[in-house]
Amino acid sequence: MSFQAYLDNIQAKTGKSPADFKQLAEQKGFTRNGTLKDKINAGMIVNWLKQDFELGHGHSMAIYALLKGTKTESSK
Repeated sequence: MSFQAYLDNIQAKTGKSPADFKQLAEQKGFTRNGTLKDKINAGMIVNWLKQDFELGHGHSMAIYALLKGTKTESSK
């Protein structure tokens, strides 16, 4: 599955876009000015997304990669 397919599936399941997750991460204190804070690790993001959105590990890791900046949303 492509990274974009993960993001599309996440949006279909949650109703939240990648931009929404970036904003929510900022509100939760995981990021500052769109950058993942130093002490925030993948496990923290995965736990948040599993608890609040019932996302699985793979989908949660896709959001983590998005927040970390290692992956970006493709243009549609």
